[in-house]
Amino acid sequence: MSVSGDPQREGDPPPDHHGHRARLRQRLLGQGGDSLHDHELIEYLLALAIPRRDTKPLAKALLAEFGGIGALMAAPADELMRVKGMGETTIAAIKIVQATALRMLRTQTASRPVIGNWQALIDYLHADMAHHLIERVRVLHLNTRNMLIRDELIAEGTIDEVAVHVRQILKRAMDLGSAAIILVHNHPGGDPSPSRADIELTRSIATALKAPGIALHDHIIIGTQGHVSLRAQGLI
Repeated sequence: MSVSGDPQREGDPPPDHHGHRARLRQRLLGQGGDSLHDHELIEYLLALAIPRRDTKPLAKALLAEFGGIGALMAAPADELMRVKGMGETTIAAIKIVQATALRMLRTQTASRPVIGNWQALIDYLHADMAHHLIERVRVLHLNTRNMLIRDELIAEGTIDEVAVHVRQILKRAMDLGSAAIILVHNHPGGDPSPSRADIELTRSIATALKAPGIALHDHIIIGTQGHVSLRAQGLI
């Protein structure tokens, strides 16, 4: 009987999870990712990082801990490290998938005018911001053709509060020669409904931008339950 964790000896039958992994691979390649359950996607990803382990229990534990794939991918490295069985290699595997997905979505957003590519923008923002546990604020700077010229994270705060300085946003937009901006922030609680403070901040920024002729196209609030456009709500 071999001891768990020992290298497999030549001639030994492969561990049972190797056959399961091969079946997952065949489904993935033959039928696509939609043929796999969430825990199977994570299980196979982890198996690439730690091939000698049965990764199904760890995959299920991660999804249970963070509540889903989106939250798992967005989880900070120190939070992932607290889950038993996780280490730098498995955390790096998760983070490289997240980085690749965000890069792809950001590229799609930057390739066309933002206003005519709205769903791609929302998909990118939701993937990047919806599952963060603290509020984050970013500003998207656009040129006269509404092409994205800069995407900047400008502030981070607590679970339900972040400080945003109107003068900082105005100065940066002028320095970059922005024709317009889109303000974006997330609600860690999940509900993207704007607060009174969100509305007041939006109006203050819109007023400050008028003098140099910079447009505030929108203020988008992102949450796990969806998103809200303050312009669509008639609040700008």
